[in-house]
Amino acid sequence: MIVDPYSPIFVISVAAELAEMHPQTLRQYDRLGIVKPRRAPGRSRRYSQHDVEMLREVQRLSQEGVSLEGIRRIMELQNQVEALRSKVLELTDALEAVSAEMASRPPRANSRVFAGGLTGGDIVALARGQRPRPRSQAVVVWRPQR
Repeated sequence: MIVDPYSPIFVISVAAELAEMHPQTLRQYDRLGIVKPRRAPGRSRRYSQHDVEMLREVQRLSQEGVSLEGIRRIMELQNQVEALRSKVLELTDALEAVSAEMASRPPRANSRVFAGGLTGGDIVALARGQRPRPRSQAVVVWRPQR
């Protein structure tokens, strides 16, 4: 059975034990916005496995001498990076789907391109790959009023 690492399943005492911290420390981190657990219907905190990993990272950074405000900013930036990576994957998948769809379609041999005529500002219809012909041979689609 696979458990979602973002599923809020741990009460504060269990999360504190897993992170090797005091529950009051977790409450302080929540107040400061460093690690924000989800809330159960009774407003009690529920921590996920991801939250516990973040708490361990906070502890590591704190032991290295980083201030709580610095840790809060680092965590904020890490969350932004994670969100951006997720968006890049989403957009890459969408691009690949569109590219595959376009590749599976036959080329449209009769599709038209519109171009400016060689004289007088005329708009002419062309097949792909064609160049505008001299005015006497061009099929004019639109001619400006003079």
